[in-house]
Amino acid sequence: MARASDTQGGAVTLSKKGLPAWLAPVVDAAQTVQPLQLSRFLPPEDGGGRQSAVLILFGDGERGPELLLMERASSLRAHAGQPSFPGGALDPQDGDPHGDGPLRAALREAEEETGLDPAGVQLFGVLPKLYIPVSEFVVTPVLGWWREPSPVGVVDPNETARVFTVPVADLTDPANRATAYHPSGHRGPAFLVESALVWGFTAGVIDRLLHYAGWERPWDREKLVPLDWRS
Repeated sequence: MARASDTQGGAVTLSKKGLPAWLAPVVDAAQTVQPLQLSRFLPPEDGGGRQSAVLILFGDGERGPELLLMERASSLRAHAGQPSFPGGALDPQDGDPHGDGPLRAALREAEEETGLDPAGVQLFGVLPKLYIPVSEFVVTPVLGWWREPSPVGVVDPNETARVFTVPVADLTDPANRATAYHPSGHRGPAFLVESALVWGFTAGVIDRLLHYAGWERPWDREKLVPLDWRS
């Protein structure tokens, strides 16, 4: 069983041993999905962009499978007020950006932002690297199983407004799904869950995960939710 008890240089590995049966479709999707099946925004071919990672953490909640999300502080310069996966840019101590650096960064950032104990997280897969043009982040989505849940909450109010979990059942509920549109022309999937509007990169990844894991239910793509210019 993979344990990440030391995110500052200890061995961080992937393991599929002992995962709950309901995660099998996610494991399969991670092994077969191609970059363009996740997003049309792929990392620059010249190697540019800032290497980063996010932790897509699945847990077992009172209502079944759930995902850990956080809402970024409204005072931040980038993606202010947006719900997102825990994560951020790689630091030098995280190691090789093309090796286990993203694994260590995802755990480190999640610990710094939500206070979770990395020792209770089993990493089991990674998705292809994606790109966020507005911030020039090259993002590695790291998949984890919250084998031993620990208390989570806001660590630094200057960075995080709140930390919360969302049942997968709510994410797949057609009543909670919509298409977000921005005055700039952006359109993409959105989720109205836990008093939050999840959109942008995070919603796009969730949308594709639900689809390729076979969990998606038919929903009204003509249901539109506007986004403010400042979003």
